[in-house]
Amino acid sequence: MDSSDQVCPVCGQSVETVVKRHKTLGAWVPLWIPGPCHNPECAAYVPGGAEPRGEPSRRTAEES
Repeated sequence: MDSSDQVCPVCGQSVETVVKRHKTLGAWVPLWIPGPCHNPECAAYVPGGAEPRGEPSRRTAEES
């Protein structure tokens, strides 16, 4: 996966890949996007353990 590594759009540091999904023609399709940046010197920095902006937490019935 060297050629498809995700990078932060602000600082260019390598970030983890996050899998989201969207529905297309009745089927859930995976979408791999860059995860949050953990570089404390970056403007897009997200502290460890925090969720990325715009992504509400989702709890399953078993977690409640």
